[in-house]
Amino acid sequence: MAEVSLRNLEKKFPDGTLALQALDLDIHDGELLVVLGPSGSGKSTLLKLLAGLEQPSAGEIKFDDRSVVAMEPSERNIAMVFQNYALYPHMTVRENLEFPLKMANRPRGEREVQLEETARRLGILPLLEKKPRQLSGGQAQRVAMGRAIVRDPALFLMDEPLSNLDAKLRVEIRSVITQLQRELATTTVYVTHDQIEALTIGQRVALLRGGRLQQLDAPQVLYDEPANLFVAGFLGNPAMNLFRAEFREEAQRTHLRLGSNTVPLAANGGPGAFIEQAVYAGLRPESFAWTQERPDWPRIEARVGAVEVLGHEQLAYLDVEVATLDPQSIDRGVSPRCLPESGGGLIARLSSRYSIQAGSSLSLALNEEAFHWFDARGKTMR
Repeated sequence: MAEVSLRNLEKKFPDGTLALQALDLDIHDGELLVVLGPSGSGKSTLLKLLAGLEQPSAGEIKFDDRSVVAMEPSERNIAMVFQNYALYPHMTVRENLEFPLKMANRPRGEREVQLEETARRLGILPLLEKKPRQLSGGQAQRVAMGRAIVRDPALFLMDEPLSNLDAKLRVEIRSVITQLQRELATTTVYVTHDQIEALTIGQRVALLRGGRLQQLDAPQVLYDEPANLFVAGFLGNPAMNLFRAEFREEAQRTHLRLGSNTVPLAANGGPGAFIEQAVYAGLRPESFAWTQERPDWPRIEARVGAVEVLGHEQLAYLDVEVATLDPQSIDRGVSPRCLPESGGGLIARLSSRYSIQAGSSLSLALNEEAFHWFDARGKTMR
């Protein structure tokens, strides 16, 4: 196991691409840290720097207070799992698992003990004499994980290991990974673009964009308390409703305009003294409810543009004239751009207790304490 420390880490490629910028990050001993972000955010580059497959342009990488920048990958005592399994096709499962132990010159008796224990943990004991071509995708990924952990590495690196699996297998292998982490407590860095994986697997999540760290915290904190508009819009499916806030003072209380509706803001939940500035509002789809279920919440009226029924819940796309944010303009160091107020602005997540028809008018309750507020540069207003 290892404590990993990154300081002012930077990676610039020969073509001028700056993949990582001024990255400071501490990964705790025994922690499972998920590195999350869209394509091109620097996730895989970070993993390659930790593995020694790439060299940093600047900054420091330390394992247990020891610099590893000058070390070869073979000297770092790391193990990697990739999305394509990378099993040796001519070897049996047993031989694949035993190979890294042979390379490390472990005694035969020790190899057998570790191989059997690893196979037992992963539930692949019956597969030991099979070849990779005889395995399902989930079985092959378990073997790939076993080959990585069998020699007890100090650091475990996982590069989108579930991306080639179907939805059911992803759930199964996520469970295997979290159970292994509890049992082995090996320091693990898990790279993914899938927010569900990040929220369900990670003890902490580091969210990257454009090579910069946007926020680092427990998964629920990122979801409940996003640091900026990018984090707010990236986490959540459907994403948080984000739009330019327009206010109105009525009866000595601040109200937020949502199309033809005005919503009174909670006394401790509004933007307060910032209402004269450019302010952006965020509202999770689950902040809406049926008026029958929450008669104590304010109501809004809206036309339903479309409905998606998902079994136990449904998504209502509301034609509310608000200036929603252009996702491509979020978090670029300038004021985000808003799209025209052309309707279709908000999404509500509702139980399937009542049916909804597209084109109908709908009265919904809205939690006035659930708003998030962001300033002109997209930073959360505390």
